Amino acid sequence: MSTIILYTVISLSATGIVAALILYFAAQKFKVYENPKIDEVEEELPAANCGGCGFAGCRAFAEALVKAEDLNDFYCPVGGNDTMQMVAKILGKEATLSDPRVAVLLCNGHCEARPKTNVYEGATSCAIASALYGGDTGCQYGCLSHGDCVDVCDFDALHMDTETGLPVVTDANCTACGACVEACPRDLFELRKRAKKDRKIYVACRNEDKGGIAKKNCAVACTGCTKCFKVCPYDAITMENNLAFIDSDKCKLCRKCVPECPTNAIIEIGFPPPKEKKVTETATDNANNKEEVLPGQSKTDQS
Repeated sequence: MSTIILYTVISLSATGIVAALILYFAAQKFKVYENPKIDEVEEELPAANCGGCGFAGCRAFAEALVKAEDLNDFYCPVGGNDTMQMVAKILGKEATLSDPRVAVLLCNGHCEARPKTNVYEGATSCAIASALYGGDTGCQYGCLSHGDCVDVCDFDALHMDTETGLPVVTDANCTACGACVEACPRDLFELRKRAKKDRKIYVACRNEDKGGIAKKNCAVACTGCTKCFKVCPYDAITMENNLAFIDSDKCKLCRKCVPECPTNAIIEIGFPPPKEKKVTETATDNANNKEEVLPGQSKTDQS
């Protein structure tokens, strides 16, 4: 009995050793070589896995960077220029630098400006609501207010304003990953160039209806009047489909377009309030007390 057990143990051990050797040689023959620089590059990436770079995650982005001949078509919006320069240093390549970006909502149709015409009762999802009907207001281009953009933001840069019914972007937290851009079924988010002190001027409207219809459905809609287009000295404003658009790469933030908009569809953020011209009391008193001098009469003669 003991001999049978001994033979069994020896047979199983031999079979295990042979199988291990086969697996070892097979692994050596078919193993996939992985460039160690991939790990080095991944360590420099922010590990956000947001997809803003166009890849599934930071690991996939690192692999693409290492394999690429140049970095012209690659950029990490979360890490920004600093991260790309570190990656370029590891790979011995030149990094393409880009202006920092920030998300903005191209809709200012708050509850008072865009009153509801019906009540939606369904799944609280912008994607679903957009697929089912035109919305609960007369504007079929505006925000649906269900917060899909807030749900996909991994950086706490978006929240819903209960008073306006619109999402609000927190510039300090926004990494320009583009998740909100992809999530919005009405294409209401844009990644604009981040200026100093987070100053922004943009047309907060996507309504392509003609002026009268757009104004009827939303008090702050762009009517396509072209007034802003005519006063822009930098060719930063274009008109298309009854809608004005301000290119953040060309805009110099001169603010000349803002007072021209009759519906306040152009938003300006981060600017100090305009200074009011003050007339001193002394100048006013002098003007009021100015003595009238008749022709041919001097002040001395008058006194």
